Amino acid sequence: MKRVLKGNEAIARGAYEAGVRFAAAYPGTPSSEILDTIGREYEEIYAEWAPNEKVALEAAIGASIGGARAMACMKHVGVNVAADPLMTLSYTGVRGGIVLVTADDPGLYSSQNEQDNRNYAKFAKIPMLEPSDSQEAKDFVRIGFDLSEGFDTPVMVRSVTRISHSKTVVRLEDRCQAPIPVKVEKNPPKWVMLPLYGRERHKTVEERLAELEAYAADFPENRMELNDPKKGIITAGISYQYVKEIFPHYSCLKLGMVWPLSKTLIQRFCDQVEEVYVVEELDPFLEENLKIMGFPVNGGKRLFPRCGELNPLLVEKGLKGPDFREPAGVEAGTLPPRPPNMCAGCPHRGIFYVLKRKGFFVAGDIGCYTLAALPPLTALDSCICMGASIGQAHGLSKVLGPDDRRRVVAVIGDSTFIHGGITPLIDIAYNRGDATVILLDNHATAMTGFQEHPATGFTIRGEPTERLDFVGLAKSVGIKNIRVTNPWNLEEIERAITEETDSGASSLIINQGPCAMLRREIKEYHPPYAIDQDKCTGCRMCLGLGCPAISWNPVKGDEAAQAEGRKGKGFSSIEKSLCPGCGLCVQVCRFDAIYPTGGEAVCGFETRSRESSEGRTSLEGKHGK
Repeated sequence: MKRVLKGNEAIARGAYEAGVRFAAAYPGTPSSEILDTIGREYEEIYAEWAPNEKVALEAAIGASIGGARAMACMKHVGVNVAADPLMTLSYTGVRGGIVLVTADDPGLYSSQNEQDNRNYAKFAKIPMLEPSDSQEAKDFVRIGFDLSEGFDTPVMVRSVTRISHSKTVVRLEDRCQAPIPVKVEKNPPKWVMLPLYGRERHKTVEERLAELEAYAADFPENRMELNDPKKGIITAGISYQYVKEIFPHYSCLKLGMVWPLSKTLIQRFCDQVEEVYVVEELDPFLEENLKIMGFPVNGGKRLFPRCGELNPLLVEKGLKGPDFREPAGVEAGTLPPRPPNMCAGCPHRGIFYVLKRKGFFVAGDIGCYTLAALPPLTALDSCICMGASIGQAHGLSKVLGPDDRRRVVAVIGDSTFIHGGITPLIDIAYNRGDATVILLDNHATAMTGFQEHPATGFTIRGEPTERLDFVGLAKSVGIKNIRVTNPWNLEEIERAITEETDSGASSLIINQGPCAMLRREIKEYHPPYAIDQDKCTGCRMCLGLGCPAISWNPVKGDEAAQAEGRKGKGFSSIEKSLCPGCGLCVQVCRFDAIYPTGGEAVCGFETRSRESSEGRTSLEGKHGK
């Protein structure tokens, strides 16, 4: 049986066919659909969203110790979080096989950097497989588990955005029975990395790496495609597809295992071609290691960019050099540019509007709200990694004078707070900081597709579960002031921020309201707002919200003259098909030009009942202005 699958769906299928019993992940584009698919389609695999990638891998290690095949999935920067257990996992090895899937993001479509995680395999001294289409994405997962158990090592499988989100035909197979019995076996020299045992395991790691290098020489997924002997290209992953599309007649060494590399295999290939080129995305990983081995590389990164994705055109341009001819351009059409923006009705918009207007330095974090760094809000001043905003605000508060200190806040989303924000919040309390933290609780991991997390009250399969209480948590770690605000009430938000930043004590403001796209919690949207053109003066205050439902309509010449001096440059309007009626805009208009087309003006939405817990405010009911 065959199906057309995305690379991420194929990886999930590969886990199913390999007999995997445990899978954990933290969502992050481009990797999120892997566990989404497992949770939705493969009940034979226990699946869970973990609070972060480190926990996901640690839980997978536990399953492996018990003998089960286990998989942990994450985007490329997630491996930084999981690097601590990964480096020692290389020493302990496995019992049931472990595959760690890293989904890299060349081109930074949804990430804060474009690190090349092939370097992690070399760093950890473990094998890495790199598929070039969905069929290989599925097959390499299964092969990865066989290698993991055969060589007593974790195995990394590297996807990239173009593999994870592209679809190709995949041949499906039956689920196999994993070979290791599931039971507890005590073995401290293998699992307890005291220096005494760790030193011995380091020797094992080095011996294993040599064995893997020898194995790579005849690894079936490392294959030579001998054609024109004049030029030979060494490549892997998605780069292989680009090479085959543009230069199908060239000879090619297609590597399925990109670490460790086999000197024997590469020598065999180099002996049969006159010139060797390396085509790879991002770092010159293969090129540098070939040069270390002593192989001449006529063309590598001097021909191809180190930054961003490759594509067939870049590969052709690099290899043809002066003979390359730019193809005729494609007519772009007349579509207007649409910069990335927060949705109409977003509960994050109001808080950034207030922070910008009050001139705060905002230590930002990773999530939808990072878009607040862009015009017109331009209210985010830093963004490093998951959870870093709180630590930055704490550090700033310790070095600034009292006046400047009161102008600093940290913002962080609910899922990101659970991922990496709890420990720096403890740091603020423990080290007697007085930073103000604003938790943007929209009840979902919204940016990556509404995955559940420990504060939503549901598991990956929609089963009700314990829900993390942010208020109770903050109290327990020692935060002095805690309050919950309505994210669509600007006056309430401004009052809370002013009072908490002036308090001289640590504080947590939970700006709590569901994502405007989270239909599970929003009972109904309100009728759209409209603008009375006789009252609109064209002051542009409403445009400062950056709401995509509000448009600016310029007027010129005679039309401007007819505006009786009040609309010299234009006027605003609201697109009713986009407006969910959140009520933010009516609060910023000083001329009462904005009005609701049905009912009264309210701040926010009527929401479905959520089970209240001690200290946590229910969102049931309308929030009055």
